[in-house]
Amino acid sequence: MSFLREARRVIDIEIAGLEAVKGQLGASFNRAVNAMVETIAQGGKVVVAGVGKSGNIGRKIAATLTSTGTASVLLDSVDALHGDLGILRDGDLVLMLSYSGESEELVQLLPAMKRFDVRLLSLTSDASSTLGRASDLVISVSVPKEACPFNLAPTASTTATLAMGDALAMAVLKARGFKKEDFARHHPSGAIGKALLVRVEEIMRAGERNPIVRQTATVKDALFVMSQAKSGCVSVTDSRGRLVGVFTDGDLRRLLTDGEECLGSRLREVMTREPIRIQASALAAEALQIFDAKPIDDLVVVNPKGEPVGLIDSQDLPKMKLM
Repeated sequence: MSFLREARRVIDIEIAGLEAVKGQLGASFNRAVNAMVETIAQGGKVVVAGVGKSGNIGRKIAATLTSTGTASVLLDSVDALHGDLGILRDGDLVLMLSYSGESEELVQLLPAMKRFDVRLLSLTSDASSTLGRASDLVISVSVPKEACPFNLAPTASTTATLAMGDALAMAVLKARGFKKEDFARHHPSGAIGKALLVRVEEIMRAGERNPIVRQTATVKDALFVMSQAKSGCVSVTDSRGRLVGVFTDGDLRRLLTDGEECLGSRLREVMTREPIRIQASALAAEALQIFDAKPIDDLVVVNPKGEPVGLIDSQDLPKMKLM
């Protein structure tokens, strides 16, 4: 039995839910972003609270906010009335997640939260609900229906709430001028952080491992240099030492289909001209983007003069934990 039809039905419903939420966006979203930015600027944090599936979504939203520079914690709504409310401080902003706006655990928290000087922002489908009325700011995450055939299990609604959390996090990121370097500081040991902190010159093959030949050399000469450097690519330069092309083992295989006489050909006749290149001072993240976007295995590194000073082999990146 194929379940593809069911999969497509669910995804279509969730897409429709996201489109509905997108259409509901308005001034309240702008006010929410401004409130979050002000909270962080004044030394406060975002406290995310939700129950059940909304609580699971809240954990992800809190993690996304924190990783992008907006201090955030998840408040366990059940344990909150038994001491965990101690994480709340005056000046914080509480992001409450409840599709119905009537989640008992959250409603019970409202009187205790009102004793603090905090702002309440709710993501709910009903602004007139108990939670909506008690909040300073409300963003609608109302969807036409759930993907559950009984319209009961939270599916499209949790997807919409998650997407709205991402939208808030990215809008706040932009409003606060959060940069790649800031992101890296929050992920120092991960592949993302390393790619954003490390420069190309720190990971490239250089010296004897960076094969270079003049464009007047023959294919046979290029193969010898490539073998010495244990590389599948050689940078080709002009008389002034500037990069004008590359010759790869893939180029060789294509030439050999016409016979071994190609070994005597000059590189200027068979090389790939104007190869993709990257500056040695660039971030490793830029090199990763190039490898993701282009069908290449080797990336030539050049200095400001256009001279090849290094080579990045895509096979080296996993060893460096950059992929």
